[in-house]
Amino acid sequence: MLVVDHAALVIAVDGMGGHAHGARAAEITLQVLSEAFLAAQHPLFDPLGFLHLTLGRAHDQVVQLGASFPIEQRPRATCAVCLVQQGSAWFAHIGDSRIYLLRRAAVAARTRDHSHVEFLLREGMITAEQAQGHPMRNFVECCVGGDPVLPEMSIGARRALEPNDVVLCCTDGFWSGLSDADIARGVLAPGALRDALRKLADKSVAAHGAGSDNTTVSAVRWLGT
Repeated sequence: MLVVDHAALVIAVDGMGGHAHGARAAEITLQVLSEAFLAAQHPLFDPLGFLHLTLGRAHDQVVQLGASFPIEQRPRATCAVCLVQQGSAWFAHIGDSRIYLLRRAAVAARTRDHSHVEFLLREGMITAEQAQGHPMRNFVECCVGGDPVLPEMSIGARRALEPNDVVLCCTDGFWSGLSDADIARGVLAPGALRDALRKLADKSVAAHGAGSDNTTVSAVRWLGT
């Protein structure tokens, strides 16, 4: 997470392990987002434009990294990023890294994965419980890198924040081992946010056992003004 002049950028990036140099794809994505945020004038005048252009730039750089590889082996990553400023939050994500808005021990909003399983869930063809163990759970329909064409990216409109709201960005290795209720209760429990995130990450890793994936989470609590 980056904080500059009362603005914060919360980021979770996941290199796709089945593709060459996934970790490098994640590093580049994080670097592009971080450098753009630190160089910008705050508060950002056009948050949606910033998120769209910066994610596009990250995609282009990851594509260049894999230009010499066959397309099925090119570096790829998923990304979730949330800008917080002036009492509001803006969400943007590509793939199955997620953003949660947690309020009063409940999930007030979360992003919808760019995945086949999320489509089945949205259409009512499977339940949330079935989605957790679905054999296609790790199949994402778009990502940073790979195909040079700009990927589908979901960029949400402004969301007003209330005091004690928590905005959380995480990889699928974090959320897939937890229910939404686990995340909401754990994050909004009394105590330090850092400690709550560590406990939730440990619980998710334990749930996956030997199959545990990259478990990355970043969050910020809005205290109000």
